[in-house]
Amino acid sequence: MREFARLTGLSPANSARRRYLWTDAFAVCNFLGLYVETSDEEFKTLALQLVDQVHEVLGRHRQDDPRTGWISGLDEHEGRLHPTIGGLRIGKKLKERKPGQPLNERLEWDRDGQYYHYLTKWMHALNGVTKVTGDFTYHRWAVELARACHARFVYTPSSGKQKRMYWKVSIDLSYPLVPSMGLHDPLDGLITYSQLQATAAVDPEPSMADLSAEIADMTTLSEGRNWATDDPLGIGGLLSDALRVAHFMERGYFLQTKLLAALLEASLAGLEAFYRQDPLSLPADHRLAFRELGLSIGLHAVERLSGLIEGNKHSFGKEPELKVLIQALKQCEPLTEIIEKFWLQPERQEAEGWVEHRDINMVMLATSLHPDGFLIV
Repeated sequence: MREFARLTGLSPANSARRRYLWTDAFAVCNFLGLYVETSDEEFKTLALQLVDQVHEVLGRHRQDDPRTGWISGLDEHEGRLHPTIGGLRIGKKLKERKPGQPLNERLEWDRDGQYYHYLTKWMHALNGVTKVTGDFTYHRWAVELARACHARFVYTPSSGKQKRMYWKVSIDLSYPLVPSMGLHDPLDGLITYSQLQATAAVDPEPSMADLSAEIADMTTLSEGRNWATDDPLGIGGLLSDALRVAHFMERGYFLQTKLLAALLEASLAGLEAFYRQDPLSLPADHRLAFRELGLSIGLHAVERLSGLIEGNKHSFGKEPELKVLIQALKQCEPLTEIIEKFWLQPERQEAEGWVEHRDINMVMLATSLHPDGFLIV
């Protein structure tokens, strides 16, 4: 993580700041986890510096954009007080696609804009800062971000049918870039908003923190969905989400008790498909480390989930299928060591896929090796 800080212009700070919202969300969590583990103030300082730098870079228009200032449109003073109220850029290399410009699916992956599932990761990171430091400013920024992105990503089609979500929206949140809905975006919203709502319950200034309407939208959007995926990053996300849901249930904040079993069942189905494909037998040049490491992070959550359920039978005793599902998932835990050992080898970190995505690979490897910061609720 110190190497990541140096390479991306965080510490020592320099003009070549390389900020990317997904990677930086995990990095903030990693620094927080290291601080809690070691009590070394350096790691807390790095976490807070990274939050500030993300807001300064990704909360503003790109340097190659004729627009300047905060993407929210606020002036300098108000923008610093509310850095997330206009959302946050992804941090992609290319400019966003302009309205009316034809979609090139290959290029779109490298174009800037806003992704909902990146924004929820940043909400999670900001909430974690509040949990560790006790400073509710970060939680309030997370709530402002939730409200801003929900209002622009969630929409009612012209047909008047059930609400939908855009997958990708422009930097200023004014038009959709990819109108299709991400498989897990409603789930990300439901769980992350619930997490923010739980933290709001202990906020000394809770008046602005109510996300009940947004949670209701995400509850409706999530109903009846099959969350199964064979993408290792997606499977890992389901397992991490399952741990968060279990914590909310244990604390009495989450009433959708059937969701936990649904997430575990979907994770098992995904793992079965993943095993059939046998992607871990491929050489490093044909693999994406960060996607595999997402799975190993999720499998770390299984161990913690098992302990939480066993230690709180009063909360989970009415769900007997949970024990069966957890036992089946625990059979997959050896994958974690296999994935980590593979990508810890220096020669594997010379592969083209590792070098091309070095920042995100480094950070997610660190998360897998020390997942407590990310898995904090």
